[in-house]
Amino acid sequence: MPKDSMYIPVHVGKELKNENLGYQGDNVGENISLKNPYFCELTGLYWAWKNLDADYIGLVHYRRYFTKKKHIPRDIDSRIESVLTKEEANELLKDTDIVLAKKRRYYIETIYSHYKHTMYIEPLDETRKILSEMYPEYLEEFDNLHKRTSAHMFNMFIMKKEILDEYCTWLFNILFELEKRVDATKYDDFHARFFGRISEVLLNVWINKSKLDYKEVNVLDIEKINWIKKGMSFLMAKFAGKKYRKSF
Repeated sequence: MPKDSMYIPVHVGKELKNENLGYQGDNVGENISLKNPYFCELTGLYWAWKNLDADYIGLVHYRRYFTKKKHIPRDIDSRIESVLTKEEANELLKDTDIVLAKKRRYYIETIYSHYKHTMYIEPLDETRKILSEMYPEYLEEFDNLHKRTSAHMFNMFIMKKEILDEYCTWLFNILFELEKRVDATKYDDFHARFFGRISEVLLNVWINKSKLDYKEVNVLDIEKINWIKKGMSFLMAKFAGKKYRKSF
């Protein structure tokens, strides 16, 4: 874990596990720790939103962090030393209230078609219905997913607390309603985590509709990525209809 004081390691899904990693559990205070098999890192976000007293709250992952470094070292220990520091974050936040991951570009896919090819599309289509009922003003931007070929992914961000309050209220209202309408247990363990994936899409819908200013920061992968295997899986999903079976 990074040594910088800005980071609070959170053991997500702690309520479901007997192991003790020595980290802050997401099962204290107001929490949704039990939903972790379906909501992924969002149980950590929910815990932070409801329980942390901070001017800014952010979310990164055990294997993905923000970085301002241009040259990424090969070994893991050196990569950990390259993650965004509190000093760098403060500098970024002098001119904006939001920091986001640099957009991922798909080029030959729209955000919607990429989701449809790699995941089961029904939960995302049901999300559109929920938006039309609960937040119709966001519907036009949601439909732009059929046109946009890039997006901020991975549920990574830093936000001013007041903005995070607005975002999380909106996001979890939608996801809790989606939970009532789509039975996640009908999917295998990998695809049952669609709440986390849909939230990646919704972050972009919310940011674009709200026309909020933000700064982009590069994403640092702590672990090595097999780009050939990842690229082949991407092409097989698009052209052969083979949905993803695991994360990359």
